[in-house]
Amino acid sequence: MREVTVGSRKSKLALIQTNWVIDQLKQKKDAPSFSIKEIVTKGDKNLNVSLAKFGGQGVFLQELESQLLEGEIDMAVHSLKDMPVTLPEGLMIACIPEREDHRDAYIAKDGVAFNDLPKGSVIGTSSVRRSAQLLARRPDIKTKWIRGPIDSRLEQLESGDFDAIILAVAGMKRLGVGMEKITEYLSDKHFIPAMGQGALAIECREDDKEIRQLLESLHDEHTAKSVQTERLFLEAFNEGEQAPIGGYAFVKDKQIHLRGMVMSLDGKTVLQHEVSGQDPEVVAQEVANKLISEGAMDIIAQVNEELANDNSFT
Repeated sequence: MREVTVGSRKSKLALIQTNWVIDQLKQKKDAPSFSIKEIVTKGDKNLNVSLAKFGGQGVFLQELESQLLEGEIDMAVHSLKDMPVTLPEGLMIACIPEREDHRDAYIAKDGVAFNDLPKGSVIGTSSVRRSAQLLARRPDIKTKWIRGPIDSRLEQLESGDFDAIILAVAGMKRLGVGMEKITEYLSDKHFIPAMGQGALAIECREDDKEIRQLLESLHDEHTAKSVQTERLFLEAFNEGEQAPIGGYAFVKDKQIHLRGMVMSLDGKTVLQHEVSGQDPEVVAQEVANKLISEGAMDIIAQVNEELANDNSFT
């Protein structure tokens, strides 16, 4: 088999994830040789703009996908939550490995519990979903966007810019950074994560049978079914990718369990529903239909308007 060129963002976390995938594939019989091509994406170049204003998920993919389509790289390793539901024609997600921890972590400067934070405390987050969830539980606190690598965000917390920050547990585990600083693991009953959080996705060209066959050995069916359900849930909300939407699915006793949420930016309106079943599409649509019947599309339209006009998200 030819040498396989793997595309990766240049961030420390992205390279750790890419090297982990390569290490797993190297253990397979007749494994090929690998090289990594580091690629700077639009999202990496603009750390002074919030993701909500900047365009959300696709900002970390476009350059990688362009090089995939041009044949400059053979596959790319992504954090699944960064991937839009619709992929460019000719590309596919060929492999989803077993999921890491899906939860969010609350990290306070002085180890103060979330419920004990003083009124007016500032929590840093890069996500409108997390911001809305925080405000729903504590309308007396403030949220402020924070960008940059995980270790940089931890430094910003220590330097006094924030009283606490929210980070994905999966990224912290993969980096081996800050685990001892976690004050609380936030419950996925109230702090429902982003669709695909904690999961990786390996993208390649649809017509590259050799790479698709190579990646089959790393594919985890339970994780794939769970995140497929989550992504189908998100897909039901047209133009909703920037809104505070959370979706978490898991497989237990051969049943898919999906918990979905749509919120207003201020956290005052919370729509939530949970369904179990065997078909990802049916489960996703049932949860989405329930939330739509309760006004989810109106909330999303209002959120999109607010994000377009609110300078606090720039």
